[in-house]
Amino acid sequence: MTSSTYAGLRLEKRGHTALVTLTNPPAHTWTVESLAALERLVRDLEADRDIYALVITGDGEKFFSAGADLKLFADGDKGMAATMARRFGAAFEALAGYGGVSIAALNGYAMGGGLECALACDLRVAEEHAVMALPEASVGLLPCAGGTQWLAWNVGESWAKRMVLLGERVDAATAQRIGLVDETTPRGQGLARALALAEQVGRQSPGAVRVCKNLIQAARHGGPANALPAEREAFIGLFDTGDQREGVNAFLGKRSPQWKNA
Repeated sequence: MTSSTYAGLRLEKRGHTALVTLTNPPAHTWTVESLAALERLVRDLEADRDIYALVITGDGEKFFSAGADLKLFADGDKGMAATMARRFGAAFEALAGYGGVSIAALNGYAMGGGLECALACDLRVAEEHAVMALPEASVGLLPCAGGTQWLAWNVGESWAKRMVLLGERVDAATAQRIGLVDETTPRGQGLARALALAEQVGRQSPGAVRVCKNLIQAARHGGPANALPAEREAFIGLFDTGDQREGVNAFLGKRSPQWKNA
């Protein structure tokens, strides 16, 4: 897979990690084409058995992504609004459902659909100068790419209301304090830290990670009464995989496991 395959995105593979860089300068705004490309890219990575983690960041030092280009909505075209809403939903829901571990490295402003992209990831690392916001209501819109749901899930209802209803921006330190990001780093070090976290994923069984992630995220849709039996069944199901036997025997043999993702 090469960078020319995906509009507005650059893809590199580093070991078992896929590095995706947003490349639509100056602010890496999302387009119909780049959203479709992201959805396709995630599907392609799902089929790549050698990739266990995905890191996404913005090119340069100022913007992760400023979200959608508001010029698309200036004339009030409902058809364009519907197209963009569907594309945002399909792209970010694909990202949220990615079977590996996804990590956003926020290297600057993450606004609107940019922050929603980061919220669709499993983990977020923010550089100290990063700024995050969901300012859609200030221009008569709303965050339609998961923002009202995933933000509240991560930071709680009160902070979600402050950011969505009041339009509050948060800096990196505040974002870490409220649980919006997992770690902060000095300027220019976010990507390295995100890649280091992604490298940790390679020590885990990819199949076990996939099942565990699904179970953890199931809590968003229902209570333990449904998830706990599914957890036990998933545990038993792992015994159909070669990686289960490899993992246990590697531990007993005091060696590093050699995962086959099978």
